[in-house]
Amino acid sequence: MFAIPVIVPVIMAVLVLFVPRLLVSRIALLSSAALILLYSAGVWCNWLPADAPQWLDGYFKLDAVGLLFLLIMSVVFAASAVYSLSYVKEHNLSARRQSFYTAAMLLFVAAMSGVILSNHLALLWVFVEATTLSSAVLINFEKNKSALEAAWKYVFICSVGIALAFVGIIILSMGSRAVGTLFFDDLYAGAALINPFWLKMAFAFILVGFGTKIGVAPIHAWLPDAHSEAPSPVSALLSGTLLNTALLGLIRVQKILLQAGLDDYSNNLILIVGFLSMFISAVFMMNIKNYKRMLAYSSIENMGILFIGLTMGSGGLFAAMLHTAAHSFTKAALFLTSGNIFTLYNSKRISDVHGLLRREPLTGWLWIFSALAIIGLPPFPIFISKFLLIKAFFENGSGWLSLPFFLIIVFVMFGMMRAVFTIAFNESGGGVSAAGRRLDVPAYLPQLCLLALLLGIGVSIPEHVRLLLQQAAGFLP
Repeated sequence: MFAIPVIVPVIMAVLVLFVPRLLVSRIALLSSAALILLYSAGVWCNWLPADAPQWLDGYFKLDAVGLLFLLIMSVVFAASAVYSLSYVKEHNLSARRQSFYTAAMLLFVAAMSGVILSNHLALLWVFVEATTLSSAVLINFEKNKSALEAAWKYVFICSVGIALAFVGIIILSMGSRAVGTLFFDDLYAGAALINPFWLKMAFAFILVGFGTKIGVAPIHAWLPDAHSEAPSPVSALLSGTLLNTALLGLIRVQKILLQAGLDDYSNNLILIVGFLSMFISAVFMMNIKNYKRMLAYSSIENMGILFIGLTMGSGGLFAAMLHTAAHSFTKAALFLTSGNIFTLYNSKRISDVHGLLRREPLTGWLWIFSALAIIGLPPFPIFISKFLLIKAFFENGSGWLSLPFFLIIVFVMFGMMRAVFTIAFNESGGGVSAAGRRLDVPAYLPQLCLLALLLGIGVSIPEHVRLLLQQAAGFLP
C-alpha cells in the first residue's frame, strides 16, 4: 500500500502508452487520482499504515509534514484529472496525444510523490530532477513557439539549479563524515557532528538549487513562462504541488541546520529570499498584461510568504503550513478557471477578455471568488494564515517586519484585483467573443469543490485538520 503514490502512476503511464485508447487514458488518469487520494486520506484517518515496508530499508518514510504535502498533492491532482476531461474534449486531442498527455502527467505525479516520501537526501534529489524531466514535456505539450521557449528555459534554469543542489549535497557529505550517511534521520541525530563551515556552505548551494524549483526570487525566471504556457491542468499541478515538493526538500535540509544550532544563519537567508520574492512579485503585478503570468507571479509571492513563515517560530510555522494548503487549493482553482477563460476567448491577454461575468456567469464568479480567496479576503483561510504570520512577527520580536509585509501585500492585491475585475466586468475591448460557448461539467466541478473545501477550512478549521497542521509545523524544532 505504501508504494501507491509512486508505483501506481508509473504502471498506469506504461499502460496508456502501450494501449493508446481514449477510454483507457481517462480511466488510468481518474483511477490513479482516486487511489492516491484514498490512500492519503486513509493514512490521515489511521485506516492505513504509514510505515514503509522493511525491504525499502528506510529510503522512504511518511511523516506528519510529508503526509500534509501528500494530501495537498492528491487533492490538486484529483482536481486536475477531472478538469483534464474538459481540456481533452475542448482541444479535440487524438487518442495518441491524450495517451501521451496522461502518461506524462502520471509520471510527473509519481516523481513528486517520490520527493515527498524520500527519507534520503540523494534519493530526494533524484526525484526532484525527475520532476523536471517529466514536467518539461507537459509545458511544451501544445507545441507552439512560446511553449517550446518556456520548456527549454525551464529545463535549462532548473537543471542548473539542481546541479547546484547536487554540489551542496556533495559538500554536506564531506562535512558529515562522522555521520556516514545521507538518511535524514541520521543527519538530524548527528547534526552536532557535522562541520559547521561545510554545513553552511552546503545549505547555501541547496537553497539556491531547490529555491530554483520553488520559484523564489531572484532565481524565478522560468516560472512565469512555464506556468503561462502549460495547459491549465498542468499549471495547477506546477503551482499547487511542484513548488510545494521542492519546498519540502528545503524544509528537510533546513532542519539539519536547526539541529546543529545554525538556525540564525538559515533563517536569515530564507527571510531575505522571502521578502525579495514578495517584492519582485509586487513590482511585476502592477503592470501585468497576461492573466496566466499574473497567477504565476502570485505563486512567487506566496512562496515568499511561506519562506518568511519558516523563520518565525512555532506560530509562523503553523501559519506556513496552513498557507501551503490554502495557496495550493486556491491557485489550482484559479489556473483551472483560467483554462475556461482561454477556451472562451482564445487569448491570454487581459485586454482581449471582456465581459466575462455577463457572457459566462459561472466562470466569471469562479474567477472572482478564487481571486478573492488568493488575496486573503475573509473567511478564506489565506486571511487566517496571513493574520497568524503577522502575529508571529510580534511574538518573535520582529514586529517591524509587519509594515513591509503589509505594504507589499497591498500592492499585490491592487495589481491583481485590477486585472481580475477588468476581465470580469469590462465590456470594452477586442478578443474573441464568448457568446454561444458552453463548457461541460468537468470545467467547473473541480473549482467548485476546491472553493467549498477552502470555505470549510476558513470558517472553522476542523480539529482533525488543525492537528495535522500542528504536527506538520512541529517537524521543525
